[in-house]
Amino acid sequence: MIQKERVQPLNDKPVQDRDCVVYWMQASQRAEGNHALEFAIRRANERKKPVVVYFGLTDRFPEANARHYAFMLEGLKHTASSLKARDIRMVIRRTSPEQGVTHVARRADLVVVDRGYLHIQKAWRASAAERLDCPLIQVESDVVVPVETASPKEEYSAATFRPKIKKQWEHFLVPLNPTRPAVSSLDMDFESLDISDVGKTVAQLDVDQSVQPVADFHGGTSEANRRLDDFLKNRLDGYAESRNDPNQDALSNMSPYLHFGQISPLATALKVRQTNSPGVEAFLEELLVRRELSMNFVHYNPAYDAFAGLPDWAKKTLGKHEKDAREWLYSPKELENAQTHDPYWNAAQQEMVVRGKMHGYMRMYWGKKILEWSRTPEEAYQTALYLNNKYELDGRDPNGFTGVAWCFGKHDRPWAERPIFGNVRYMNANGLKRKFDADAYVQKIARLSTANS
Repeated sequence: MIQKERVQPLNDKPVQDRDCVVYWMQASQRAEGNHALEFAIRRANERKKPVVVYFGLTDRFPEANARHYAFMLEGLKHTASSLKARDIRMVIRRTSPEQGVTHVARRADLVVVDRGYLHIQKAWRASAAERLDCPLIQVESDVVVPVETASPKEEYSAATFRPKIKKQWEHFLVPLNPTRPAVSSLDMDFESLDISDVGKTVAQLDVDQSVQPVADFHGGTSEANRRLDDFLKNRLDGYAESRNDPNQDALSNMSPYLHFGQISPLATALKVRQTNSPGVEAFLEELLVRRELSMNFVHYNPAYDAFAGLPDWAKKTLGKHEKDAREWLYSPKELENAQTHDPYWNAAQQEMVVRGKMHGYMRMYWGKKILEWSRTPEEAYQTALYLNNKYELDGRDPNGFTGVAWCFGKHDRPWAERPIFGNVRYMNANGLKRKFDADAYVQKIARLSTANS
C-alpha cells in the first residue's frame, strides 16, 4: 500500500507523452520494499509505458570516500540485477544527480524520486524540479511514518516524539506488495556506466582513496536480508539486555544498509513484529522512534550539521564552561590516530577506523570524551562529525548527525552542573566498567586491529 501521505509533487509541470516513466533512485537504493519504485511502476502501467530507473553517481558527495562508495556500488550492482529480473532497465550515469536526471527525463512522461533529508539531497530535488519540463513526484520510502506526518515541527526529545509517531504506526505498518511492470524496458537504449567491477569503478572516482573498504561489511539488499534474518533468529531475544555491551554480538548491524537505502525500514519492522520475541519492543524503539526522530531533527533544523543547531540550554551551558581547565587536550589528528591516554576511547576509535562501524554505546562515550578533550565545544563538535563521517559506513546520515548532537545535549535534558560539560550529560570510564568488561573490549579490538593490519 502506498499511502497518500508519502506522495508529494515537487513541481506543477504537465505530463508528457514520451517513451517511459523514470524513477530517479537516489536515497532508496533497492529493488524491493521501495514505495517510490512501486509508485513509478503503477503510473507506468496506467500509461502502458516501461519504467527506467536512473541513478546519478557523483564524485562530490560531501565527505564520502572510497569506503562509502565501495559499499554503495556493491549494493547498486545487486539492485541493477534485481531490477533486470523485473524487466526494468537501470541507468547509472557518472554525473551530479540533478543534472543527469534532466538528460534521462527527455524521454520521460514523468519522473518519480525518493526522498532525502540532508541539505544536498533537498537541493538536488529542488534543482531538478525547476529544470524538468515534466512532473517530478517525490515518494517517501526510507521511513515508516512520513516525516511531516510524524510531527509538523522539530521535537524536543524522544519523550515528546514517541507518542506522536506511535499513533501513526498501524496506518503505515502495512506490507508493500510488488507490482509487475506491464512493459519491459530492458531493450531501451540508454548510455550507462558499467559497475560490474566495483573495485575498478571506485579506483576511477575522484574521491578520497585513503579510507579503504572494510572486510566486515559488504553492501547489497541480499546481504542486508541475510544479516537481518540471522539477527532475528539468534540475537533479537537478548537484544534488550545485551545491546549496550560491546563484547556481546547483540546488534542487528542494519544501520549501514538503512543508510544507503539497501533495506526497507518498513519491511524490517514487519519482520521483527512477526517474531513475537521479547526483544521486539526494544528494537522497534531504535528503528521506529530513535531513527525517525533523527529524520525529524535533520529535516526541521537547518543547522543539524553544526554546533549552532544544538538546543539553546546546551549552547549556553557549554559556552559558560568553555574556558574551564582541561586535564587532557588532544588535537583532531591525535584523536584520529587514537593517541590518547584512555585505552577504552582508543579502542572505540580503532574499531571505527578498522571495521567501519563502532558499537553504539561506545559511540556515546567516544563523543563525550571528544567534548572533554577539545579546546572548545565548537572544535569538539567539528572533530566528532569529521571522524564519524569519514570512517563510519553509516556516517553522513541523519542518525549520525543526531548521534553526535546527542553527545552535546540534543534530545537530552540538563543534568547536574560540572566542569567543562556544564549541564550536559557526562560519561566516564568507571561507568563503562559498571556496564560491561571494558578491558575485554580493548582486547577484542586489539585482536581485530591485528587481524586487519
